[in-house]
Amino acid sequence: MQIPSAIITLVIGMVLVIGGFWLSQSLNLLPVQASINAPIYDELFNVLFIIGAILFIGIVGLLVFSLIRFRRRSGQVGDGVAIEGNLPLEIFWTAVPAVVVLFVGLYSYDIYDRMGGMVPLAHDHSMGGQDERVWGGISSGSIDSEALTGVLPIEVTAMQFAFLFHYPEGDIIAGELHVPAGRPVSLKLEAKDVIHAFWVPEFRLKQDIIPGQPTQLSFTATRPGRYPIVCAELCGPYHGGMRSTVVVDEPNEWENWFSSNAKPEATTEA
Repeated sequence: MQIPSAIITLVIGMVLVIGGFWLSQSLNLLPVQASINAPIYDELFNVLFIIGAILFIGIVGLLVFSLIRFRRRSGQVGDGVAIEGNLPLEIFWTAVPAVVVLFVGLYSYDIYDRMGGMVPLAHDHSMGGQDERVWGGISSGSIDSEALTGVLPIEVTAMQFAFLFHYPEGDIIAGELHVPAGRPVSLKLEAKDVIHAFWVPEFRLKQDIIPGQPTQLSFTATRPGRYPIVCAELCGPYHGGMRSTVVVDEPNEWENWFSSNAKPEATTEA
């Protein structure tokens, strides 16, 4: 008794889907999650990995099967059977990729929007609207309890070949980025020479820094530890050495670091 090809195709499809899900759950290809953005990004990565695994295994499996099943046999010298046109097959291999691409595009847009990618960047120098609320009142150098518990503003300067971090609240300039876990951070990024990129793999964040075009990047770290900051844009001969570190501290540890490094005049001036 010959099994219908439709049933065989259905079984193979189910095996591929189950295999794709199993691979996505079994292989840990990403670094640890250290920000609130990381789980959202990883959702998209897992979906793309499942789709890619299904397509890769299915296509490679079909090629291997075809090479074995339709190979030239010993003693065969003629050409194969001439087959021209298969409308159902052509509709299938056109419709399936179209649906997959449409789904990936819509889902990627949703993830990008949930991560705040559709929020306009602060390109203007007036720092109006939300930027004014985040950065307002800091130029005087005063520190109040609300500033220490709300959004933490930090100015990031990228240059060949280093990152500098300025904390306006305490007038601190550091070569490492120190942030408290669980507190929203707003980075104002500016490049002094060429295009750089601020990338923290564990945060799943990457933002280009363009000269003359200040941009803003917000995140909330969730996992205390030390994580690399990498310039992910070719910026010159020593681009590979343009690295720094973001140190995520417990809130009380970060307050101790901040207090010990803040300038006295910044903590007393009203």
